[in-house]
Amino acid sequence: MRIYEGSPRQDFEEVLRSIGAILDQRGLREVSLTEIPDGFIVQGLAVEQAGSTWSESYGQQHKETLTFVDDDIARFMEEGIARREQPTPVASFGNAGGYEAALRVIGHYIDGQRPRDVFFFEQEGAYVLRLLTATQAGAKHVLVEFTRDEIVQLAAQAPAGRASNAAPGAAG
Repeated sequence: MRIYEGSPRQDFEEVLRSIGAILDQRGLREVSLTEIPDGFIVQGLAVEQAGSTWSESYGQQHKETLTFVDDDIARFMEEGIARREQPTPVASFGNAGGYEAALRVIGHYIDGQRPRDVFFFEQEGAYVLRLLTATQAGAKHVLVEFTRDEIVQLAAQAPAGRASNAAPGAAG
């Protein structure tokens, strides 16, 4: 990610968490995310609410494509931090929306891999990632899968992991 070049860590955890919060707000489902040189392209299924009759209450489903450039992501991250600093129950990780929580733990995993390029898609809560990684033989794509249950388990373990990684006296 260009906005993080030169920093000690590419913070996919916070970037994807912020994008996840936007996806939760928009009500997207079955998303795919592709990293591009200046941000991300995200596609997902959106439900457009129909008219007022009972038979139309389910709405129409359509594919929505969003492009988030570095400036958008920086703003999303600032808004997310401000939202979480508010003294409300909504600020806790356990109350994060489904994508905010899931993409955060996926981002944490990605940070540990240090890829050059990221692509993933989600289907019914399971994720398949394709990461371009550097090896001694050159760059290669690696596939990783997270089941819905693994995502739920990793999200549940995240607060304990942050507490054990925090410095004494630091906020978690």
